[in-house]
Amino acid sequence: MASSPDVSSVGNTPENPENGSPSEAPQAAATAGGGRRRGRVRARRAAVMAVPATLVVAGLAVFTAQGALGVQFAISGMPFTVTATELNGTGFEQFGGLDTMADGSPNAGDTGGQELVITSAIKNATLTKLCQSVDLGGTNLLITAGSGSDKVTASDLTTDSTELSGDAAFDNIEIGNDASTLTKAGVKGPIGVFSQQADTVHIGNLRQTNYATTAGVFKLPGLKLRFSDSGC
Repeated sequence: MASSPDVSSVGNTPENPENGSPSEAPQAAATAGGGRRRGRVRARRAAVMAVPATLVVAGLAVFTAQGALGVQFAISGMPFTVTATELNGTGFEQFGGLDTMADGSPNAGDTGGQELVITSAIKNATLTKLCQSVDLGGTNLLITAGSGSDKVTASDLTTDSTELSGDAAFDNIEIGNDASTLTKAGVKGPIGVFSQQADTVHIGNLRQTNYATTAGVFKLPGLKLRFSDSGC
């Protein structure tokens, strides 16, 4: 952003005593009244992510100043439900983000193809009785795993959620970090974004509404995939 002295120098050089060159004139017009331009920038940034989103800790809100992609692919825009009777993880991080659908997605609706999400990252996780379901309209695609003695395990797990509930406990939690400084799970969010992290996380009766999940390794013992009249 040009400062006030730069504006003056563009419009009042010896070669151009009254007006800047054609290419400089738009810049002078855009930067004249620096406060006005700064106001527009602030408004745009605030409009992107200045919306509270529920975190694991009840009553804790995330306000993000700019968008953060929790995943590096275009989401389908179809939410899916994930439940587990128990999740245990080491290296936990959480921050606000913005996921984007493919151009022209029929699921965009009036969202502009973007979904405000909470990105949760866990370095190593185990889940008991995992269930995942997607409503396909009239039927559900249902996936279950980890119902026997072997639990579902994942490394470098991230989920982008719009809702998350359960009975949570953390060890050595830090709340209010800048997302760009997170260290527990190896994932960093954008600078200026509110976040939290902890050495360990335990969530009983986990329930999530997700738009994306990624993992470095995802092991699902006893995997079953089927269509069902009901979801998780």
